Amino acid sequence: MPDKGSAVQVGDRSIKVTNLDKLMYPATGTTKGDVIAYYAAVAEWFVPHARRRPATRKRWVNGVGTDAEPGHAFFNKNLDPRSTPEWVHTYTIEHKSDDNTYPLIDEPATLVWLAQLASLEIHVPQWRVDADGVRQNPDRLVLDLDPGPGAGMPECVELAFLIREVLDGMELTSVPVTSGSKGLHLYARLDGTLTCEQVSSLAREMAVQLERLHPQLVVSNMKKDLRHGKVLLDWSQNNGNKTTIAPYSLRGRAHPTVAVPRTWDELGANLPNLEMDQVIERLAEVGDPLAALNGEVSGAGVDRLATYRSMRDAGRTPEPVPAEAPAAGPGNSFVIQEHHARRLHYDFRLEHDGVLVSWAIPKGPPTNPNKNHLAVQTEDHPLEYGSFEGEIPKGEYGGGNVRIWDSGTFELEKWRDGKEVIATLTGRPDGGLGGVPRKFALIHTRLGDDEKNWLIHLMETLPSQESPAHPGSSELPVIEPMLATAAETGELAHDEWEFEVKWDGYRAIATVADGSASFRSRRGLDFTRTYPELAELGQLLANHAVVLDGEIVAIDPQGRSSFELLQTHGSGGSKAHFMAFDLLHLDGRSLVREPYTERRLALEELLGDGGRQVHVPATFGSDPELALTTSRELGLEGVIAKRPTSVYQPGRRAKTWLKIKHRRNQDVIIVGWTPSETSQARGIGALLLAVNDAEELRYVGRVGSGFTDQALREAREVLSSIERDDAPLGGVPAQDSRRAHWVEPLLVGEVEYGEWTDVGRLRHPVWRGWRPDRFAEEVVREDG
Repeated sequence: MPDKGSAVQVGDRSIKVTNLDKLMYPATGTTKGDVIAYYAAVAEWFVPHARRRPATRKRWVNGVGTDAEPGHAFFNKNLDPRSTPEWVHTYTIEHKSDDNTYPLIDEPATLVWLAQLASLEIHVPQWRVDADGVRQNPDRLVLDLDPGPGAGMPECVELAFLIREVLDGMELTSVPVTSGSKGLHLYARLDGTLTCEQVSSLAREMAVQLERLHPQLVVSNMKKDLRHGKVLLDWSQNNGNKTTIAPYSLRGRAHPTVAVPRTWDELGANLPNLEMDQVIERLAEVGDPLAALNGEVSGAGVDRLATYRSMRDAGRTPEPVPAEAPAAGPGNSFVIQEHHARRLHYDFRLEHDGVLVSWAIPKGPPTNPNKNHLAVQTEDHPLEYGSFEGEIPKGEYGGGNVRIWDSGTFELEKWRDGKEVIATLTGRPDGGLGGVPRKFALIHTRLGDDEKNWLIHLMETLPSQESPAHPGSSELPVIEPMLATAAETGELAHDEWEFEVKWDGYRAIATVADGSASFRSRRGLDFTRTYPELAELGQLLANHAVVLDGEIVAIDPQGRSSFELLQTHGSGGSKAHFMAFDLLHLDGRSLVREPYTERRLALEELLGDGGRQVHVPATFGSDPELALTTSRELGLEGVIAKRPTSVYQPGRRAKTWLKIKHRRNQDVIIVGWTPSETSQARGIGALLLAVNDAEELRYVGRVGSGFTDQALREAREVLSSIERDDAPLGGVPAQDSRRAHWVEPLLVGEVEYGEWTDVGRLRHPVWRGWRPDRFAEEVVREDG
């Protein structure tokens, strides 16, 4: 964050910032600079939900103060034209006494500018205005669950699930939001056909009916004397004149809590509010649950072709330049165009939300699953571009010849905005894809710290005559695995834990639907085709719809899981086994909020003795000394300790699960390699390793032992696709960097080592294998 009285650059906007050291939240030492940094960091998620909604700001110019001396706050509804930048979009509302002009948070720069004005809280209505300044019908419904005296989060969660049942019955997608205060908000997507008055009536009727059905839990009247021990279901914020705290807005409380969208699976009685640092980490890890509300409509007044149109003159280019904003639709077309501009590249375009979302691929779509290609995201294009071929004049943007390389339709498996896209493309019989379905994954990597940079990966696909890999699985929830925290034996208390084997393999979420099983890694990689023998799980659970958590392992002759054997699977190695250790969803019922002991019992009842390749492994019970001694004598990697009452926390690393290792293993990020001194000139002698440390990569040494010749050849081939000219980190000793070939820090491996040196290097590391189930961003030093 810049010094006092300087400027920050947000896109092409320069914003003057002042008093950055001023304390805004004294209890946590949070400064104005921290607040500005927070809003800059969450802008890409904040803006889509707030865009084109008139924003009311609640300002604490001198901070929130303390409990003893609260800071002064005031609502700011009217902009001062003398101090408002000319690029801030605005909307004027006529009130009874006067007219007020409100900002529209249509871009990140506006959000950062409001943070500079100490606008800690931002409130918005449920309706938007279009590009012509015409107010639209609401595109979402909101319900505020406010606990009265004697009630709290458990009651709010209970009511939230009751409301969800009603909304599901109305076929309305809903998302819960912890308000950052004492209750919950529920948002549901609307199609824009109802007026504010109609939505308010609908919400009020829902509240009244729930109050009649559950009078001990729900109250729909705001009178304070009616609210003791109950939850007020406040429907009134759907009134066109009212606002709600915006998702991802800070709150003006003692701590910098945030209104945070959550998943239904994580809702529990003890669900905490999150503070701003936690929110930034969470968004990076799990994305935005509220994005589900943006799935069918672009959002009234949001013109996704504005950037495209600004870069072209319809009178000077043959490209289609539609004058109107696009309307969202359910289309699934794709086109790949060969574009002979200054440099030949291929434009890869997928229809989504009424436009063609586009990437430029310098080397073209990959044809080998082992070679990834760079994909640079460009501006959204109109659907009409899907049939465009022609010559763009020199001097115009993208000047050169464009021809269609292939086009057709795609089947979407996953679309996480700004994160990941997986789709199977079926092109023309004579098209560049070869006339057969091709499954691609686009992963947002930010190579070289450039937000536009993605990687495109060709995934193995089933032959066209076979059935889909995951029939019916689209009806099952996508649940991210819960993670254990590294710990020492001293952190275990007798009789407070249940102990399981720590398996030495690939963590996988298994899904069974219509008798077919699929397996997905923590990174979202599809393991189903890699381990076909695990299809047995679908046969065992043919009459159920299930989501399981477990580990894919290979078993050595002594009956232990062997990570080394798993690395050779598919080349004459041993068969894989699936060790199921948790049951998360069964036949339409989520179990993630049930205690561990109940989930474990349900798992054993469901799978029984398992099969040849699928197992429910026995536990060590609740005796820590027995668990540790037995696991060490058996030569196992370690144990996992789980609290008997622990709920399943998807995607989170929790201290209700602890991992205690007997061997010193460490995940590492590959940042480069050095040539072998003895083999061919292009052979790898050692890999250069790093881990994440705070905001940067830290070099931790090199590994040159433990490789087979095949592993070295594979490593050379994989790393060649992500080479770069400069080192992605500093602090590499001269003797290690002298002949180094640097790569983008994307790939993760695992080493076994003797100890950490005083300068933070791995002593005597030995290569164990690649970790395709790990994200580079989550690799940190583990001393346990």
